[in-house]
Amino acid sequence: MPTPVGQAFLRHRRRLRAGLAQLLSILVGLGLGLVIPTLSGGPTVPARQVTDLLITFGLGLLGAVAVIFSLLFLVVQWAATTFTPRLTLFRDDPIVWRTFAFALGLAVFAVTAALAIGTRTEVSMILPVITLLLLLVMLALLRTLQLRAFAAIQLAPALGSIADHGRTILAALYPAATGRPAYPPAPLPPLRTTVTWPHPPSVVQEIDVDRLLVTARAADSVIVLRGLPGATLHRGAPVADVHGTDLPAAAVLDALVRGRERTFVQDPLLALRLLADIALRALSPAVNDPATAVQVLDEIEDLLDRVADADTAPLRIVDSAGVPRIVVPRPGFDDFVRTALDDVIAAAAASPMTLDRLRTLLIRERNRSVPVHHRMLTARQDWVDELSGRFTHLHPPPGGSGRSS
Repeated sequence: MPTPVGQAFLRHRRRLRAGLAQLLSILVGLGLGLVIPTLSGGPTVPARQVTDLLITFGLGLLGAVAVIFSLLFLVVQWAATTFTPRLTLFRDDPIVWRTFAFALGLAVFAVTAALAIGTRTEVSMILPVITLLLLLVMLALLRTLQLRAFAAIQLAPALGSIADHGRTILAALYPAATGRPAYPPAPLPPLRTTVTWPHPPSVVQEIDVDRLLVTARAADSVIVLRGLPGATLHRGAPVADVHGTDLPAAAVLDALVRGRERTFVQDPLLALRLLADIALRALSPAVNDPATAVQVLDEIEDLLDRVADADTAPLRIVDSAGVPRIVVPRPGFDDFVRTALDDVIAAAAASPMTLDRLRTLLIRERNRSVPVHHRMLTARQDWVDELSGRFTHLHPPPGGSGRSS
């Protein structure tokens, strides 16, 4: 029976949405603002001074909100114009929305506590102390946010962050060999129906495998998906084949998390696509920065190393009884190479530095990959050699005549 690899990768993880986090922060701030002013004990301070402090503090937090959104707009625009418009790491970073949510909750706490004091003449020292502690937490969050923003607009940290996301998904999708003997997959039940996409174009962002497993097991069927997250679905395109017994199309379609753009959650090719886009922009005549392209290729090579000899057979995800219920295709090494290198090779025709780095990368990958990939890598190495020879012919080295004998 096939090993149930890939469940850690494909298992849908519910994420706390930004709007819900903000709502919870506001509710917590409201609750604390009502409760803490009622606490007694210890030294007291004049209530009027504490009220003025809280009102000033609550209104002053609007400046913190402005800082958060200013950083967000700046970094998103910078990344779109400098790297690629598809790079949304900072926009989707939880620290951005957590800091915003905390600022809202803290503002609600300060204003509510000031109103809760009412006509009291004195309040416990606990209230200003807690307010001070919350302010320190807010400052720590703002500092972390600013450091993340600075890192997001620098080349090396941005490339490293993209590559780290790529390594995470590749490690889950292409786990290391377990040493167990490989068994041929069991034959699938007869094909019953093919589910097609009935909506306008949309990008598959995640697959809710927990939901699919329950559905497939209840119907005693096997769902064979046609593609991985990151694929764009067009009206009428096949989404999945259902084997064994019939399933309603909605049971399959509702398990697909869709959106307008690709995400890192389950997309194995996105990191290479983003890195290739950055290299292409660096090699464009308007930018002409081959050193950046070479730096990008360093990260690309590391990602390709992780799949050069990996098993790319489709994942067979099993239920709790060990019965295969979902089959998910995995991109092959050819797909990774085409995504990462083909456009870069075509754009590097006038950059000897980049061509030399590409040649080194292809030679190393050929030595590390399984023999079945050698022909494909050799073809691209020949392509790079042809471009290098053409460049040398057009731009002979110093001292040469520039003419063939």
